[in-house]
Amino acid sequence: MTFKSLSKFFLTLSACAVVVSLVLLLWKPGPKFSIEFIGGTLMEVQLPAKDTKTDLATAITQFVPKGGSPLQNVSVSAITGIQGTSYSIRMRPLSNEEHLQLVDFLTQKFTTVKELQFTTIGPSVSASLKQQSFIALGVASVAIILYLAFAFRKLPRKFKPWKFGVLAVIAFLHDVVITAGVFTVLGQFTNFEFDTLFVTALLTILAYSTNDTIVIFDRIRANLSFENRSENFEETAARGLKQSVPRTMNTMMSVLIMLFALFFLGSESIRWFILALIFGMVIGTYSSFFIASALLLYWR
Repeated sequence: MTFKSLSKFFLTLSACAVVVSLVLLLWKPGPKFSIEFIGGTLMEVQLPAKDTKTDLATAITQFVPKGGSPLQNVSVSAITGIQGTSYSIRMRPLSNEEHLQLVDFLTQKFTTVKELQFTTIGPSVSASLKQQSFIALGVASVAIILYLAFAFRKLPRKFKPWKFGVLAVIAFLHDVVITAGVFTVLGQFTNFEFDTLFVTALLTILAYSTNDTIVIFDRIRANLSFENRSENFEETAARGLKQSVPRTMNTMMSVLIMLFALFFLGSESIRWFILALIFGMVIGTYSSFFIASALLLYWR
């Protein structure tokens, strides 16, 4: 099977995966965002062993702050950790007075309540964080295109160096969209939420994918510089891919060994972050070989 026929198959597969991921991201219920992006209050409490998640949810519906409005659209989820089971409560933004009243109310209901975390983020802060996340992605995309256009400026005249930058951006956007789509599905069945740590994971995946793509493009560029006149571009590109396999696979396996160690032995608080990196490293390697290089073949 030739590189061109393989490219058609994988480009079709990836196009379908991107479309499905975009549907999952844009249509309801969509991704589950943390309070960092939508605003609100997050409390984590630990109750006596005899009390359950249902007991806590029922108690919160009965709480009405003095001079305030009842808590609506409250979400309660259980978290199992080393210290036992705790409960995460998401609700509208609370003032300090309302927070103290809620703690007193829960203490009266359950006798002993240990508060492990309390975070409140207003709508303006959450909107700013969301805007900054998109700006970071946009700045990174433009910088990569400019850098590769400069780095590959000595290519033969018939090749446009800026195309390498555009294709590197397309490849990492492919990785980011599919990763976000997969974790949107996970969020419907688990307590995973899109937060700033997940955005950090996406930017890390972006960097890894770009690095992988540049390694392969550089190998193809080297082959073009010493172009064998008996080869067409497809054969030159395929030869560059084969030469890049050992280095790329060794790098990916080294990173995955470290990430799997952190996933199984690390803190519970970074487990979703590590899982996103593991998935992103695999799909980043895939896109470097079968998306960026394949698009380079067709666009040339």
